[in-house]
Amino acid sequence: MIAFVKGILDIVEEDRIIIDHQGMGLELLVPGSILPALPQVGNEVKIYTYMHVREDAIQLFGFRTRDEKDMFRLLITVNGVGPKGALGILSVMDVDSLRFAILSDDAKSISRAPGIGSKTAGKVILELKDKCHLEDMLGNLADTGEEQPAGAVSGEEEREARNDAVQALVALGYTAAEAAQAVRAVKTTADMTVEEILKQSLKTMG
Repeated sequence: MIAFVKGILDIVEEDRIIIDHQGMGLELLVPGSILPALPQVGNEVKIYTYMHVREDAIQLFGFRTRDEKDMFRLLITVNGVGPKGALGILSVMDVDSLRFAILSDDAKSISRAPGIGSKTAGKVILELKDKCHLEDMLGNLADTGEEQPAGAVSGEEEREARNDAVQALVALGYTAAEAAQAVRAVKTTADMTVEEILKQSLKTMG
């Protein structure tokens, strides 16, 4: 199993990239959403990979983060989605947006993906709802490419403060998905209390 590939980005197309890995060109099928995050052609890049084996082909799929790769693996377990459909979903929404859609029963957003109708979007929600967790959206921001400001809280301290703020928003009547999305949008710093995080979260919710 190839867990990731590191090499020189050689070619970028709409739905695939080619990486020069020790003189060997590896073609990876990718969601369109990762293209803006790629470095310029000729620079080194690290891509997490998933190998899909069929009777008539072996395909290598590429992702910028382990989180994105893990979500792809979940999506292809849903009957009627498949690798092409999973790439389509991840091309129109990032992993956290997809989690929010699943947790809030938002089939309309998922069905914006090419080839994914409302029925299939409903299956995604039904089959993956128990496999999506708010903690995945509130914890480590590193895999998303986001950077916290200097002095930001981290680890268990950050997780506990964010979770407390989510619970407070839920108590105010917001859904868990809405609360998690709002709290995650807040840039927390070391001197922020749960109450301050809560106030900033409410501002992001309009």
